[in-house]
Amino acid sequence: MTEQMNIQWYPGHMTKTRRQIEADLKLVDAVCELLDARIPRASRNPDIAAICGAKPRLVLLNRMDMADPELTRRWRRHFEAQGLAAAATDCKSRRGIAAFQPAVQQLLSERLRRYREKGQTGRALRVMVVGIPNVGKSTFINQVSGRKGAKAENRPGVTRGKQWVSVDRALLLLDTPGILWPKFEDPRAGELLAFTGAVKDDILDAEGLACRLAELLWRRYPGSLRDRYGLDCPPDAAGWTLLEAVGARRGFRVSGGEIDLERAARALLEEYRSGRLGRFTLETPEENGP
Repeated sequence: MTEQMNIQWYPGHMTKTRRQIEADLKLVDAVCELLDARIPRASRNPDIAAICGAKPRLVLLNRMDMADPELTRRWRRHFEAQGLAAAATDCKSRRGIAAFQPAVQQLLSERLRRYREKGQTGRALRVMVVGIPNVGKSTFINQVSGRKGAKAENRPGVTRGKQWVSVDRALLLLDTPGILWPKFEDPRAGELLAFTGAVKDDILDAEGLACRLAELLWRRYPGSLRDRYGLDCPPDAAGWTLLEAVGARRGFRVSGGEIDLERAARALLEEYRSGRLGRFTLETPEENGP
């Protein structure tokens, strides 16, 4: 078993972001919590529940196109069993986008009823969108609103400041910067976040990270690695063995003929994050970690 990496990352602006979210809660009717469908538990900030308190919440499993479809269904049932509203989206194909506004209206049906009783039928619902860095909040908001109202970029820490985006006369969304939490109590959570790119690569050991990812995928989805890289390794192969095999199959070598492990690592991570390796979910609702 490849040694687990201990990843910690909590930039100073995260404290400011938390305070901003806490202050802005009074401005909204509900909170939409975006999770990465590939790692629903690891991408769920444990502080969000405490921050949001009794505010109605909708859990949204984003990037469903990159996740195992059966496990996405199981995760939705898992959150619904906890009394939370849950849905899944794919911002590339727009799957699930049209169902978002009806889900919000269902979540806030009692509030809408009270508005009608008071004659406030023109009052828009206000929903705060929260989540960790690089989970796709801004892209999701752009798709729901049908415009480029929120800045979207595929790297952590892009969204800054308060951004209200109007979907229509009935719904306003508040975009927020991505927020991590001060310490990963379970090192596996930090590792899974690093696999998906939620933690900046410049603080990571790419080779070690790729070894851990290769090992995890080989245990859970060996057929995909065989198909992509033509691997023929034993079921219990260590991550370094798998990464060397990937490098060899791709012809990644340095002078002297040795395998270029860094290049192999970058290739594996990039192909996983882009979805070219397949649709993988690295956590199940029944387990505590990978």
